[in-house]
Amino acid sequence: MIHVTVWNENRHEKTNEKVANLYPKGIHGAIADFLSKEKDMEIRTATLDEPSHGLTDEVLEWTDVLLWWGHKAHDEVQDEIVEKVYNRVLKGMGLIVLHSAHFSKIFKKLMGSSCDLKWREIGEKERIWVVEPGHPIAKGLGEYFEVPNAEMYGERFDIPSPDTLVFLSWFEGGEVFRSGCCYNRGNGKIFYFRPGHETYPIYYQEEVQQVIKNAVRWTAPTDGPKSNFGNVKPLEKI
Repeated sequence: MIHVTVWNENRHEKTNEKVANLYPKGIHGAIADFLSKEKDMEIRTATLDEPSHGLTDEVLEWTDVLLWWGHKAHDEVQDEIVEKVYNRVLKGMGLIVLHSAHFSKIFKKLMGSSCDLKWREIGEKERIWVVEPGHPIAKGLGEYFEVPNAEMYGERFDIPSPDTLVFLSWFEGGEVFRSGCCYNRGNGKIFYFRPGHETYPIYYQEEVQQVIKNAVRWTAPTDGPKSNFGNVKPLEKI
């Protein structure tokens, strides 16, 4: 069983009527709803305004994969919590960073860069090409899929070169963007997935849900050997 925590700052849903109507349970609730139908996943949610942002030591220890959605309140996330999430990733917890969480403290810390980009919000079409069809995150998808209305993100995306690039987006206005990026940090796996602007029903789209389900399974920890560091005795007689 994969233990999944869906984290959302949950601010737009409280202040923007359009977002509240689109995601009455919050973006975290919409994501939790479709993930909870998977027999190999157990789901919980956490939000910014809960004590410890809902990410207590107990919750983080329980979590195999953490999904992170943020936009307008990145600076309100406590550095102490960011450090705890960072250390959990290094120890093997998976992290899925969604849409505008490219500017989250945790993603910038793990990337070591500004994670800045171009953007435009006029509701244009996004065509997401699968550029690594053999990757587990692309399972069940066609050669490409389209999001009818999306906020544009454009290159240059100021991130380190991904270990694997799974998706590349093209937008109606002409820009392209690395929209599905895989990384390894310590024992943990990270996946950045671009679609998911709060004023569009993107998280209800079948292909987007399929990518997120695949990403949960890919980023989940494996039962590999424990890493040991420091001074050690030789295995052989010297």
